[in-house]
This record gives sequence, C-alpha cells and structure tokens, in this order.
Amino acid sequence: MRKKDAVACAFVVLSVWVLMTSFLLFFHPLSTSKDFKKDAELEERLSKLESNLIEEAHVHDSLINHIQSLIKKKDGSKGNNNNILEQVKGAALDHNLDGGDNAAGGDSYLPDPPDPDETQYNADPQPDENQAVDGPVKGPVIAILVFSCNRVTVNRCLDGLLRYRPSKQQFPIIVSQDCMDTPTADVIRSYGDQLTFIQQPDQSDIAIPPKEKKFKGYFRIARHYGWALNQTFFSFNYNSAIIVEDDLEVSPDFFEYFLGTHDLLLKDPSLWCVSAWNDNGKEALVDTSHPELLYRTDFFPGLGWMLTRTLWSELSVKWPKSYWDDWIRDPAQRKGRACIRPEISRTRTFGKVGVSNGLFYEKHLKYIKLNDKNVQFTNMDLGYLHKDMYDVEFVKKVYDSPIVSYEELKTGKISFDGDVRIQYHTKDKFKRTAKMLGLMDDFRSGVPRTAYRGIVAFMYNKRRVYLAPSTNWKGYNIKWS
Repeated sequence: MRKKDAVACAFVVLSVWVLMTSFLLFFHPLSTSKDFKKDAELEERLSKLESNLIEEAHVHDSLINHIQSLIKKKDGSKGNNNNILEQVKGAALDHNLDGGDNAAGGDSYLPDPPDPDETQYNADPQPDENQAVDGPVKGPVIAILVFSCNRVTVNRCLDGLLRYRPSKQQFPIIVSQDCMDTPTADVIRSYGDQLTFIQQPDQSDIAIPPKEKKFKGYFRIARHYGWALNQTFFSFNYNSAIIVEDDLEVSPDFFEYFLGTHDLLLKDPSLWCVSAWNDNGKEALVDTSHPELLYRTDFFPGLGWMLTRTLWSELSVKWPKSYWDDWIRDPAQRKGRACIRPEISRTRTFGKVGVSNGLFYEKHLKYIKLNDKNVQFTNMDLGYLHKDMYDVEFVKKVYDSPIVSYEELKTGKISFDGDVRIQYHTKDKFKRTAKMLGLMDDFRSGVPRTAYRGIVAFMYNKRRVYLAPSTNWKGYNIKWS
C-alpha cells in the first residue's frame, strides 16, 4: 500500500470515528425529568457537546500528525502501513475509553517519546528546514528540557532553539507543560515531530502554609520541575540535560557552549552545573571583545543550565516543595561545588510577567547582553577551569591587582592600565559598592551573584575589576542573606 493510500485510509477511519462519537453524544437519550426542559439545562448540555467536539478535533489533528510521522519513520512497506493503521485505531480507542485529554488531568495523546538509543543513531534521518541534516552522533547526546505553562510566546523560545540546533539526534527537545493551558499546548503541538511534548499530569491543589498563599506559583513550579526531570532522566533515560524556561532566547553558539563544557562537567567532581547565564551580564559590565571567557562561580545561576543524571539522582530524593532555586543554593545541597558561567550570557529572558511579578526585570534583566559571536568551545582547551588550576591562577590574578576606591574608578583617576580590585569587609560595604557599580547586590545563602571565593569579576569603563574580600577570607557567611 502506498503512503498516500495509508494516509487516506487512516483519515477515513478517524473521520468515521469522530462522526460516530458526535452522533452518540448528540442523540444520547435525554433525561425524562420535567426539569430538563429548562433552557438553562439544554444550553449547558449543548455547551458540553461543543467542548467535546472541539476536543475531538484537537485529537484528530494530533493523530493525523502522528500518522505522518510514523509513515516517514517506517517508509512505506505494506506490512508497516498496516501496522500504522492498527496503531492509529488503538490510539483512538484508548482516547475514547479514557474520556479525552483532560478527563483525569493526565497527559494528552502524544507520539511515543524517543528511545535514547534510537535517538543517538539514525542512519536515515529526515531533514527539515530549521536544522542541518543529521548523521550518526559524534559526542554526547544532551536533552533540552523546556519548561512551559501558559505563555503562548513559548514559540519564541522554541524557534530560537530550532534555528540554532545543529542536530536533532544530539539535542532532542522535550517540552514539558504544566497548567494544561490549551492555547499554549496548541502552539507546542504545532511543532510536530521536531520535539517531544509531555504534560505534567498532577493538577491538584497543593497544600500551602497560610503565610505563603501568595507564593503558590513557586510550589507549582517545584512540583513541575521534579516531575519533568524524573521523566527526562529516569523514563527517557538521558544522561545529561539542559534546562530552559519558556521565556528564554538563546545565542547562536548556545549548543556549542554546552558541548564544549560537557566533558568538563563530567570529569571535575567539584562542578555540579554549567550555566549559560551571567547575573551581572549587562553590556557595560562585560568584555564584549572576549566572548570566550568562562569562569567558575559558587552562585547557582540557572536560566539555561546543564546537569547530569548523577546529580539529579542525588537531588531528586529530597526535592523541595517550593523555591527550588534557592533550595539548590543552600550549602547542604551545594556541598562546596561550583558551576561554570560565561562572561557574556548565552541566554536572555523576555519574560517580564511571571510568578516573580517582574522582579529585577525592568532594572536589570532586560539589559543583559546576549552573545552574538560564535565561539568554537569544542576546539578550545578548557583545562584552566579545573578547580586545582583555577584556584591558583584566578586567585593570584585577583590579589595581584592593586586596590583602588570606587571614586578613583568612577572618575578615571587611575594612572596605570590593567586589572584593579575594590575590597570589601562587610555585607553593607559589599551592597553599597555593588549598587554604585550597577551590580546585583543580593545574596543567597551568603553568596553574592557570580561570586567565586567571594570574588565578583566584571568590567567598568573598559577595565577588569574585582570586587573581592580580603586575602584572609574565611568562607561565606550564611547570615549575609
């Protein structure tokens, strides 16, 4: 049977099924109760019928997309096409028995998730207009896990990922949606087999302490993260994943950045993540002529970050009910480990509206510089970022730099070239200085944003500056929060 015949047969099967379902729904014997004659009840019944028909239409579209992807995959023998029709009939029957997408608040009908082994090696990949033709994967397979809820602008994030993704096999995209927002789900489904779409099934109310009712969104996010990361690492079986929120756009070398640092993350036990984000990444505060610069940081940056299944196995058993990002910054979770972060961010947020109500967005986040130059990190020696080497070289560079005051730096009254250092001894001194310099001045578990060994590196008037504690620094003070 030819491909077109298989599609036509499948379409006929589905059309008959939808018509029969609609007929049964519409002509189901009506209640004999006298009250049923009321217009309000009839209107309600018609409204439910309309909703069911709309739902069936969505499923119909999803199944057609699934048929087309299966035909591409099986590439058309008679036996395979018969098998395709059987799968479609089975999926339709399952849907009818389950009562539709949202009958139990569960996952909508979707194509099966990719097998990780099959993802790695595909001898005859299907090209698409958004990405290069794939061959056997050279290097690690890293899943991209995109978190979404009710932003239809998730397309802006997904378009960027697909525009720059070098390989569908090497970087399979999983979009996980909470909230069950239908317009957002429709946007995600429109990408077809370019990604895998999953939905968080538990939409029940969460028990929240009375004083934290207004922070309900943070509880839902933590639940969603825990579920989706379990799916990625324990169901789909990926070994590494990059977490991306639906309000992030990525740089052209986003994937190259994570490929180049992946091996470093695996081999250095003092690292637990690689982040694409620089919290102090405003254009005036970074060296735009050196986008290849990378740093270690004790502060967990988030906003586009890579972790391994090994780390998730450690964190998942004690995953918090809320505020997961601050929880992960706690010394009990961090255990002295650091992340890698770039000089110039490889992500930028466009999400002004969210659970944080635009906190920091207008004053800071919207000014973050997104890298626009391609850096071949996979061709670079990143050994200098290993803890033993970095701790010697970086600390020496910082404390060999002469101390200057903020006034000298601001007025340009420094008679020499090169790096300089501004010293702080107290939390208040750090916060005052950071504010004057345009840096973020907050702490999490006693750690300033971007800091490594208490040192914050940035640019000011085209000069490298280190806001640093004294040489006898004893470690972070958790009370500085």
